[in-house]
Amino acid sequence: MKYISTRGATAHKSFSEVLLMGLAPDGGLMLPEAYPQIDAATLEKWRGLNYPELAFEIISLFATDIPAADLRDIINRTYTAEAFGNAEITPVRTLSDGLKIQALSNGPTLAFKDMAMQFLGNAFEYVLAKESRELNILGATSGDTGSAAEYALRGKKGINVFMLSPEGRMSAFQRAQMFSLQDENIHNIAVKGMFDDCQDIVKAVQNDAAFKEKYHIGTVNSINWGRIVAQVVYYFAGYFKTTQSNSEKVSFCVPSGNFGNICAGHIARQMGLPVGRLIVATNENDVLDEFFKTGAYRPRNADHTHVTSSPSMDISKASNFERFVFDLIGRNSSGIQVLWAEVGAGKGFDLSFLLDKVHQQYGFVSGKSLHADRLKTIRQVYGQDGELIDPHTADGVKVAREVRQNGETVVCLETALAAKFESTIREAVGNVAVPRPAALQGLENLPQRVRVLPNNAEIVKEFISETLEK
Repeated sequence: MKYISTRGATAHKSFSEVLLMGLAPDGGLMLPEAYPQIDAATLEKWRGLNYPELAFEIISLFATDIPAADLRDIINRTYTAEAFGNAEITPVRTLSDGLKIQALSNGPTLAFKDMAMQFLGNAFEYVLAKESRELNILGATSGDTGSAAEYALRGKKGINVFMLSPEGRMSAFQRAQMFSLQDENIHNIAVKGMFDDCQDIVKAVQNDAAFKEKYHIGTVNSINWGRIVAQVVYYFAGYFKTTQSNSEKVSFCVPSGNFGNICAGHIARQMGLPVGRLIVATNENDVLDEFFKTGAYRPRNADHTHVTSSPSMDISKASNFERFVFDLIGRNSSGIQVLWAEVGAGKGFDLSFLLDKVHQQYGFVSGKSLHADRLKTIRQVYGQDGELIDPHTADGVKVAREVRQNGETVVCLETALAAKFESTIREAVGNVAVPRPAALQGLENLPQRVRVLPNNAEIVKEFISETLEK
């Protein structure tokens, strides 16, 4: 399988090349030339597989340049009961109102990002060792990507991690998870700004071809294709756990800020997984909700991005959205160049004439959840089902309940465990004990390492070069 850029000016690449490159040289995002198509017989065969077996079958369709035995070893080392606390890896449970929740947050950092990042860490190490190369990861996080990446890559040979986060905008638990790591290859940078500022810095560095080449810069943000392909797997797993036969359809509701998680659902659906609808749940930062309701995509600047109680979704520029729009407009690279030039100019664009296609052909629908909504939902689920859900998952549950149709099976993707957001949980349900794994007790009291820098890409580049040249 070969990969192309959404902007059409990058030579075809292999999976291993795409894995290490982040943004394409032309500024676009990498995608397969065509999505593999899964027929009924293959679906039936996959239904009985355990998670690592299923992951191998799916990822091997995309990573065709990695020998099967090596890929199987990478996957078998990644998806273990020890790492994810459960042999099922992503068990599905049912709430009292029939809504289903797929548990994606039992990995090392208690967030769904572990599902892809643990794979990425092992895949990076494999490809780098094979090619005798080094890689310096530059990423941005609104809360969960950073810790998932750092835990997956800490101590890995040939890899340094530089992770940007918005100063003071994450929960105390999220900060402690990242900043308490003392590994020499982990470098935390708190940027004076919002997450979108961090993301803009990453893209600015990615677009500096000379710097990127000199310092071997890669990324683990959701623009990285390796993350997307690993996330495709759990849509298939969730479907099989929720259905008895492949004649049934399942809809997925996904809390979304950067569009990476639900982009994987879009790809699973395009491959032939019987997905009914893909439900996008946003918080107060409702750029995606506005698009799926009106067809207008209007990214906000940092000054107009709300700071909310579901902080990992405090995003107003959905970096993965370009992949979906590429498919929506018939894989027209020149069209993408025009549209994203408008985004770059701060204007956005209007595709309202394609809204029927968005809803009918691609199955998208959306809704949003506000602070009062997520508190109410956390309270309801705790009262009715006796379990605590995190604020982002609560956004998903609220929107799923709002848009669910009669007879529709909806699986909400759990994005984190409640332990990461204790203050919001207690605001919702009172002073209850919020469970957390024993290994993470007292996390906030550990010494922390972080460098605070201004919102300036050049200064961040100086820090990276000084650190690497020591």
